[in-house]
Amino acid sequence: MLHLFLSPVLVVFAASQGIVNGSLVMYILLFLSSLFVGRAFCGWVCPGGGLNEICAVVTRKRVSGRSVGKAKYVISAVLLSAIVLLAARAGGFQSVDLFYGTGSSTITQELIMFFGALAMILPAAFAVGTRANCRYICWMAPIMIAGTALRKRAGWAALHLEAHTELCEQCGTCNKSCPINLDVMERVLEGELYHRECILCGSCIDACPHKAITYAI
Repeated sequence: MLHLFLSPVLVVFAASQGIVNGSLVMYILLFLSSLFVGRAFCGWVCPGGGLNEICAVVTRKRVSGRSVGKAKYVISAVLLSAIVLLAARAGGFQSVDLFYGTGSSTITQELIMFFGALAMILPAAFAVGTRANCRYICWMAPIMIAGTALRKRAGWAALHLEAHTELCEQCGTCNKSCPINLDVMERVLEGELYHRECILCGSCIDACPHKAITYAI
C-alpha cells in the first residue's frame, strides 16, 4: 500500500481532477521532514531503499561516486510542473481524497504496479550499482534535497552527520561502507559532512572504528 502513496501516476490523475491525494500529501510531508531530518526517509523508511539494501547483499557493485544524477531533477521538475498545471486547469484543488485510486485498484493492477517498481529498481541495482535509482532517477529525492539545502542555508538545528576530524585515522572504512559511494573520508578531514546525496543512513557511523562520525542536531 505504501508504494501507492509514493506514486507519480496517481498524483497526476488526482491533480487533473482537482483532488489532493495521498501522494501529494506525502510529497509535501517529505519536503517538510527534510527541513529537520534531511534525507533520513531515503536511508531509513523508503521501501525502494530497503529493496536496494537487499540487492547489496547479493551484489557488491556500487554506483559511481563521481557522477551526478541530473535525470532525477528533470523527472521531478516535470512531475511537479504537471501537478501544478493540471490542477490549475481543473480550477484548483477543490477536494481531498487521501485514498484516491487505491481502493478501486484490482489485484492485477496492484501486481502490475508492484512488479513495475521492481523492474525499475532491480536492473539498475545490478547493472549500475546499489542505490542507482536513488542517485539517478528517484523523483522524490530532489524534493528532499531542496528541503535539506534550505535548512542548510537557514542554519537552524536539524539532524545531520558530524565529523570529528581529530579522531580520523584515514583508514577509508567509511568510504567503503557508504551505499551512495560518497568520499566520506575527504569530508571528515574537511570537517563538513554535508552532501546533497547523503541519505543519513548511518552506515559510515557504524563502520568507523574510531568514532570519527556521529549523528548530531
